[in-house]
Amino acid sequence: MTLNFDPRAKAATLYHGEFRPMFIGGKWVAAQSGQEMQALNPATGEVLATVPRGSAADVGAAVAAARVAFEGPWSTFSPYERQCVLLRIADLFEAHWEELSVSDTLDMGLPITRTLANRRRVIGMLRFYAGMATALHGEAIDNSIPGEVVTFTRREPVGVVAAIIPWNAPTAASIWKIAPALATGCTIVLKPSEDASLTPLLIARLMQEAGVPDGVVNIVTGTGAEAGARLAEHPDVNKIVFTGSTLTGQAIARAGVANLKRVSLELGGKSPIIVCRDADIDKAVPVAAMAVFVHSGQICIAGSRLFVAREIHDEFVRRVAEFAGRLRVGHGIEAETEIGPLINARQAGKVEGYIKAGSDEGAELVAGGSRLTGALFDGGNFIAPTVFGSVSDNMTIAREEIFGPVISAMPFDTLDEAVTRANATPYGLAAGIFTTHLGTAHKLARRVKAGSVWVNMYHAIDPAVPFGGMKMSGYGREGGVEHLHEYLETKAIWIQTD
Repeated sequence: MTLNFDPRAKAATLYHGEFRPMFIGGKWVAAQSGQEMQALNPATGEVLATVPRGSAADVGAAVAAARVAFEGPWSTFSPYERQCVLLRIADLFEAHWEELSVSDTLDMGLPITRTLANRRRVIGMLRFYAGMATALHGEAIDNSIPGEVVTFTRREPVGVVAAIIPWNAPTAASIWKIAPALATGCTIVLKPSEDASLTPLLIARLMQEAGVPDGVVNIVTGTGAEAGARLAEHPDVNKIVFTGSTLTGQAIARAGVANLKRVSLELGGKSPIIVCRDADIDKAVPVAAMAVFVHSGQICIAGSRLFVAREIHDEFVRRVAEFAGRLRVGHGIEAETEIGPLINARQAGKVEGYIKAGSDEGAELVAGGSRLTGALFDGGNFIAPTVFGSVSDNMTIAREEIFGPVISAMPFDTLDEAVTRANATPYGLAAGIFTTHLGTAHKLARRVKAGSVWVNMYHAIDPAVPFGGMKMSGYGREGGVEHLHEYLETKAIWIQTD
C-alpha cells in the first residue's frame, strides 16, 4: 500500500503521556477512585497516555446514564433520525481515518498498512447498519383464534447493552458493537481492553461530534476483573455482548444468569485449514501463512492448524516456512512493516512457552521460534513468525489457542481423515479449504463444523454476512440481519376487532 501521509508525523500529534478521561453520560471524567492505568506502545514499551482505572462505581454511573438516555431523548428518535446519526458518524470516520488508524497501530501494534486497510470494512459497517435502521419491522400474522382478531409483531430495542471488547481490533470491534445498538435504538456501555483503550476514546469524541445524545454511548476504561466483571453482572444491563477468550466468556455467561441477560459471545478458536492435493499451491501458500501471521497470530480466527495432503505436504510446508522467513517484522508505524509486535510482554512470554512446548513434545521447528532482539526491537514484544512440522494432534500446540504467530503443520491421507481431525476440537469459529475441485469445496465446507468457512481465501468479513462460532467458540452472530435481531425483542400484539 502506498501511503499519502507520514504515519510517524501523525503519531507525533496523538499521544504524549497525557491523561485521557473516559466518557460517561456525555461528559469526560476521571475514575471516581482517582486511579489510572498506563497505555503502553507494544513496539517500544513507551507510555502513550494514561486512562482512568474504572471500577464498579464508574460502571454504575455509565449504566445509569445509558438507562436515562434509553428511556428519555433517544427513545424519541425515529428510524430515519437514527440512520442520520450513523451516517454522520461514518462521514466523520472517513475524515479522521488516518488518525484512527495510527491510534490503533500505536495502541496495539498492528502495522499501519493493515489498520488503514480496515477502512472499507469499518465505514461499510456504519453505513450498513445505518441502512438497516430504517428496515426493521415486525410481521402481520394470520391466527386461528375464533372471531375477528388481528395479530402482529413489533421489534423493539432490548434496552441497555454492555459490550466488552478485546485489544486486537479496537476500531472494528467498537463499531461492531456500537453500530447495531444505535441502529436498533439501544444504548450502550463499552468496556475496551485495558491493553488498548485509546482508540475507543477517540471514537467517543467522534460520536459526540456526530450528535449522539448524551448517555447513548458510554466508554468505561478499566480492568476486566474490576470494570468488566461488574458490567457483566450489573442488574440494569439488558444484554451483554463479548468478544474474547472462551474462559472469560464462560464467566460472563454465568454473570448474566442473575437477571437473565441476553448474551452474545464470540470466543476463541483453533481453526483448521485443509489443503487438498489439487490445491493451487502458489495461491494457497501466502493465504495459509497469513491466515495466522496477519496479526502476529493475535486473532481469534487464526488458521493455526494446517492440514496438508501428504502428496504435497513437504513442499507446501517448506514454502510456508520460506514465506515466513521473508516477512518484515518491526514497528507497526513503519510503512514497510508486515508483522508487528505482540500486545505485551506477558503475551510474548506465553507464546514463547508454547514454542518451547512444541519442541519439547517432538515437533520439528522449520521456521522462526525465537524472540527478536536488537536495536530495532528494544522495548518491544516481537516473536519471529514460526512454523512447526511433524506435529501430531495431541500436542499442546495443536490443541490450544496460542494467540501468537505459530503454525502447526500436519499431513493427512484422505479427506474423511482431514475432516475428522479438523473437527476434533472444542472450538468451531472458522476454517479454510484449498482445492480447485468445486465438488470437494462444497462437500468439505458442509462437513467442517465452523461458523465461517472460506474456500481458496481467508479472513473475509463483510457487514452483510453473519459471523460467529459453534461449540466453545460462542453463540450469537455479528453481521447481517441476524446481528440486528440480537439487539431486539419481539413483541406479539393481539387486537380483537369485533
